[in-house]
Amino acid sequence: MGNEDHILEIGRVNERVMRRSVFNHLTVKRPEVLIHLGVGEDCSAIEAGDDEAFVFTIDPMAGAVDEVGKIAFQIAANDVAAAGAKMIGLLVDIALPIGSKESDLRRIISDISTLSEHYNVEVLAGDTIVTDAVNKPLLSVTGVGKANRDELLAPSGLSPGDELVITKWIGLEGTAILASEKRDFLKERLPADIVNAAFDFSELMNVMPESEIAREVGVSAMHDVTEGGIFGALWEMGVASGVGFEVDINKIPVRQETIEICEVFDINPYMLMSSGSMLIGTPKGNLLVDMLESAGIHASVIGYVIEGADRIVRNGLDKRYLEPSRSDELYKVLNKA
Repeated sequence: MGNEDHILEIGRVNERVMRRSVFNHLTVKRPEVLIHLGVGEDCSAIEAGDDEAFVFTIDPMAGAVDEVGKIAFQIAANDVAAAGAKMIGLLVDIALPIGSKESDLRRIISDISTLSEHYNVEVLAGDTIVTDAVNKPLLSVTGVGKANRDELLAPSGLSPGDELVITKWIGLEGTAILASEKRDFLKERLPADIVNAAFDFSELMNVMPESEIAREVGVSAMHDVTEGGIFGALWEMGVASGVGFEVDINKIPVRQETIEICEVFDINPYMLMSSGSMLIGTPKGNLLVDMLESAGIHASVIGYVIEGADRIVRNGLDKRYLEPSRSDELYKVLNKA
């Protein structure tokens, strides 16, 4: 078994391969590191003096010129927010395909600059290349945050009895990307107002406000729902915390635009990139939902944490057991000929 050498699927490498070929080979654990590399851990944290910590996350993002800068910034900011920190800096590496124009680079930087000014985040460093290794803009964004040590959070913090809250709606990120990448195709099959509304979902991807409200109410863990969708995020939090859960699929919020677009491409919205939704474990689920709704942020209690390793999704009287997340549904569409 130790000599397995499988072809890797497109998208995030699965948990089993990560354990076998990555985590098992990275053995150094420094004492000043407070959050270590692991399944479901989007950030690492390093102590900074007696009471503070620096938080780091890194995310790749490929996409069209008019979306990639905004989405890459928000994904990094969301991961930092989920760790209980405030983002203070950003490092950005940009790889552009051959034939790119200066205006393409300017558009990407303009989108990042607009968000960095809005959130008071400094762009600290980066590099830009043009290469035949990519066929669309590819950004690698490192977010740097700062937090009080006693306010740090990790996806491994769930405890039996916690309620699971989801903010906004699942599938926002994947829906926005599909509406951008496949706009003409979709407008031939769906009303234009549905496609246009879906394209604007990129404006809903900031989860920093719900992170702040959740920390005020009291939370055990938070996780930005990204690749693999809500099913992937639930699995990662369960594995990281060593717990199970029961969720009701009918309580998971999803926009009609996402449903319509997923039906066009015959993909599962519960396994679609969902940055913009925060999955939160808390002993005060209903109170948190009330506080979020009062702030204009849609939220729902979708289930609860249990002892053991059963990770159950109910649909009426039917139930299914979640399995480790696979390649995100988005790639089934973007990589078709």
